[in-house]
Amino acid sequence: MAVLRVLRTASFRLAAPYAAVFAVSACVLGAAVFFAANPNHLPPPPQEHAMDQTLRQAISKVPEVTLGFWIIKVIATTLGETGGDAVTMTLGLGYLVGTAIFAALFVAAVAAQVMARRFHPFLYWAVIAATTTAGTTLADFFDRSLGIGYVGGSSILFALLLAALGLWHRALGSVSVNTVTTPRAEMFYWATIMFSQTLGTALGDFLADTGGLGYSGGALVFGAALAVVAGLYFYTSLSRTLLFWAAFILTRPLGATVGDFLDKPLANGGLAMGRFTASAVLLAVMVGLILFFPQRASRHPA
Repeated sequence: MAVLRVLRTASFRLAAPYAAVFAVSACVLGAAVFFAANPNHLPPPPQEHAMDQTLRQAISKVPEVTLGFWIIKVIATTLGETGGDAVTMTLGLGYLVGTAIFAALFVAAVAAQVMARRFHPFLYWAVIAATTTAGTTLADFFDRSLGIGYVGGSSILFALLLAALGLWHRALGSVSVNTVTTPRAEMFYWATIMFSQTLGTALGDFLADTGGLGYSGGALVFGAALAVVAGLYFYTSLSRTLLFWAAFILTRPLGATVGDFLDKPLANGGLAMGRFTASAVLLAVMVGLILFFPQRASRHPA
């Protein structure tokens, strides 16, 4: 009997982390699918003004994609890396507990965003920050706690990202951010962002650590990749939706490598700022940029 109890305890401890990851992933995708199939459970979209109806334009609750958007996005992803590591490593709570904490914050932030009747810049970027911190801890949990490794973790996360995009397109016919004007579209939008942020974290760690490029080298590689995407945007007719999601994914590992560069010890190629210090500085910069850059909701033909 004692042997059986030991075996049951060991089995539970081995299975619990996998069950936790599965539960987080299933909840995000499941919520998106549920609300897409049951739109009555979501708040109705805000009523358009008569002039808006005449112009047949809809206002979304996501900002226009401008240079300021991408600058704030990189800062937010860097904050996610330092903030996530501060909770899981500096405080010693571990990746599983950290993932649970930030997943709860992510769910609460998304609920507030979906229930909002109009675009609120600070609320939107709070949700983005929540996805980056949750993505950091979840990716580390995949790669380190479960022992899947960076390649295995990235493969699983890439599959989840494709699943989110596929379900979104199947349900609504488009994955363009210009169509995010209804609560249904918002659910798919945030599920896709969550998985893209997590995938980006895993890619950044893989290139910096396993790839041997270090944090500065990884930042240069992802910065160059973003420059290529920008070039394709300005000088080709490639799908703007494809280029947006490519850039969105690439900004995450760029932020991850920059965040590691800021807080890692000097002996490991970092600046040894400290995770809480770096997070505080990044948060202040992010708030300043949100106030500095004009924050307008994007518009598109209805």
